[in-house]
Amino acid sequence: MNAVLTTSVAAVRYDKAGVSGYLHQPQNAQSGLVLTHGAGANCDAPLLVAVASAFANAGVCVLRCDLPFRQARRSGPPHPSKAAADRAGLKAAVEVLRSNSLGTVYLGGHSYGGRQGSMLAAEEPDLADALLLLSYPLHPPRKPGQLRTDHFPVLRTRTVFVHGTSDPFGTISEMETARTIIPAQTTLMAIEKAGHDLRRGRFDLGPVVTALTR
Repeated sequence: MNAVLTTSVAAVRYDKAGVSGYLHQPQNAQSGLVLTHGAGANCDAPLLVAVASAFANAGVCVLRCDLPFRQARRSGPPHPSKAAADRAGLKAAVEVLRSNSLGTVYLGGHSYGGRQGSMLAAEEPDLADALLLLSYPLHPPRKPGQLRTDHFPVLRTRTVFVHGTSDPFGTISEMETARTIIPAQTTLMAIEKAGHDLRRGRFDLGPVVTALTR
């Protein structure tokens, strides 16, 4: 599972039953990853493309998808009232991969997308086998008292955090403290000198693949 293949996996357009994005489907994949974007982006964000390619080249089927709020609007951030619909969209994407007879399905996202994925996993602990949270938005910039961790104490899904050491949405120390309230196993991978965009995916993603798929 952790060995990187020598050939790249092409992405094909996927648009069915409200799930819209791209499917990276290597031959004989035994596991899958739903991967989505942050509040100001879409599934074509360079970070998501890089992460999806790394996992697909390691034999993981990846569904890189737009959240419902982005399907409805070409630009602009999501409204808080639409968060439940975004979680429903993520659940539908997980079900797409489950329907392909994949034995293990992971759920991942950048910033807002990762937050909604973790909230969904807290609501439905059997939905995903593990979470990949890229630049989890622990709090708004310069507002460390406004923590977004209410669901952490009931999150029972193994979680891998990937976080930049220069991310204004949370310091590494703050992330270390926050993950201690999650009852499931967690891993925090720090990307030196990276901001919230995690260098747009321009770093060694091999250890991230290994940490999630081990």
